[in-house]
Amino acid sequence: MKLAIKNMVCPRCVMAVKQELEKLEIPAVTVNIGEAELVKPATAVQLQQLNIRLQQIGFELLDNQKQQQVEKIKNLLIKKVQSGEIEEHFSISDFLSKALHKEYTYLSRLFSAVESVTVEQFFILQKTEKVKEWLVYDELNLSEISYRLGYSSVAHLSAQFKKVTGFNPSAFKKNGMHRKSIDDV
Repeated sequence: MKLAIKNMVCPRCVMAVKQELEKLEIPAVTVNIGEAELVKPATAVQLQQLNIRLQQIGFELLDNQKQQQVEKIKNLLIKKVQSGEIEEHFSISDFLSKALHKEYTYLSRLFSAVESVTVEQFFILQKTEKVKEWLVYDELNLSEISYRLGYSSVAHLSAQFKKVTGFNPSAFKKNGMHRKSIDDV
């Protein structure tokens, strides 16, 4: 039995879900970002208890196919941004269509209907949070950040960053602004 789980965005999320499954004595074959595969089907009571526990730590069981598809889209885009390896001419539509074996127009409409934001806007918000992370930790300069996140130039990155945050990257760094957690984006 596979469970789709909302808001899992990192290895720590995977660990937290594993711990909750263990506490409820629900054996899992695997737990990955966005899903858990159980050894055997869980009872309705177990699923209810699991959902309560998951909600307490910021997750949620998804039972709707549309929600599950949107969560897959979000997880794919988050992983891509977190990898820090986005090509300059990266195509969201090609990437998602190939990964999910569905037409991008369908995926895009579904995402917008469920999330009230476009796939492209979500991707830009994720990239903006990654820029903030690298600025806060002073890991890379703007030129390196621009290259690693697929921007055509530092000017393009700066313009997009300012449009989203209201600050240019230098002002953000200088004023010690804070990042949002990935699942709050």
